[in-house]
Amino acid sequence: MTDVDTALWRSDLELIADAARQAGKVALGYFNQAPEVWWKNEGRSPVSAADFAANRTLESILRSARPDYGWLSEETEDSGDRLSRDTLFIIDPIDGTRAFLAGMDLWCVSVAVVRHGRPVAGVLYAPALEELFEAVKGGVALKNGRPITVSTKPLDAPGRFAIAEDVLKAFPEPFKHRIERVKHVPSLAYRIAMVADGQIDGTFIKHNSHDWDLAAADLILERAGGRLVDLRGDVPLYNRMQVSHGELCAAAGPRLADLITRIGERRGS
Repeated sequence: MTDVDTALWRSDLELIADAARQAGKVALGYFNQAPEVWWKNEGRSPVSAADFAANRTLESILRSARPDYGWLSEETEDSGDRLSRDTLFIIDPIDGTRAFLAGMDLWCVSVAVVRHGRPVAGVLYAPALEELFEAVKGGVALKNGRPITVSTKPLDAPGRFAIAEDVLKAFPEPFKHRIERVKHVPSLAYRIAMVADGQIDGTFIKHNSHDWDLAAADLILERAGGRLVDLRGDVPLYNRMQVSHGELCAAAGPRLADLITRIGERRGS
């Protein structure tokens, strides 16, 4: 990574942080105001007027500032043009729409800059909580301007995990008793940020997460000392033809390796 690259990614980080704040302000104007809601993915996923308004704000700011970057957003019709771009924005205008619509604070604006398949700048802004997570390639992860790091509890200490109840029940008893299951966190991006911030020790992510759920949080976790990986231990690649992902784990050090091993044992592999 050259000094020119570093300067560009830091400039991009400033840009996307400002854009996320502005989009968050727009979304917050709809919060607890019963915005109009539609259903997508055969009626499985809600999308609201707030999602679309925040998306328009992000698109207006970012695409005018970096017209040569590609674009992938949950709330914009996908275009194959992005596959020809080395660098692009990956956006979720409101990650945690169900929580947003229920009046819960756990939702955020997710914005990443991805270069050659991996994030180089990422921001998560949770306006209802007044929290801004940010990271740039080669830098440290920050929350409201202060460095954050993953939990450093020893492996034999009880761990706090965000994990589905049905998944936890399938683990062997000795491992299961070392886990405190935390209450469901409706925003996947925010859940990964909680791992980065040391609030929880790890999380297991079921299949069918998407680039926009993961890219910004992935970099924030990495720069906080953790990793987001699949069950082979490989990091996700973004801006592929297929934007959904299989099962993933997020944690740090021995806890990550232990979680992957236990999932393998659960399946008899």
